[in-house]
Amino acid sequence: QVQLVESGGGLVQPGGSLRLSCAASGDTFSKFAVGWFRQAPGKERKLVAGINWSGSSTYYTDSAKGRFTISRDNAKNAVYLGMNSLKLEDTAAYFCATAADADWGATLSHYDYWGQGPQVTVSS
Repeated sequence: QVQLVESGGGLVQPGGSLRLSCAASGDTFSKFAVGWFRQAPGKERKLVAGINWSGSSTYYTDSAKGRFTISRDNAKNAVYLGMNSLKLEDTAAYFCATAADADWGATLSHYDYWGQGPQVTVSS
C-alpha cells in the first residue's frame, strides 16, 4: 500500500511559477514510475509528465514541454513538478500517481495509487 500526499498548489498569476511536491509512504516507491496528471472541470484526467523509476527517463505532453520539469528524489520518497510560465489553461487539479511498473505510461489504468489532487489556479 502506498499513500501519496501532494502539496504546493495554489493561486498564481499568468507567467508565474509553482512547484508541486508528492511525498510517498512505503519502501517500494523507488521501484516504480510516477506520473503527474491534471484534470480541469468537465474534462478528462490526462498525463502531463512522467518519470521512470530512476529518473533517467522523462516524458512531457506538448503543452508542458519547455515549461514543466518533473524530477524525483528516491532517498526522500518524493516526486516534484516544477511549473514555469504558467498559463490560464494550466488551471486544473493536479494528481501524482505511482505506476504499476518501472516505466511511465499515458493511461490512467497504468497507475495504481493516486494523490488527492491539489488545485492549481492561474488567474490575473
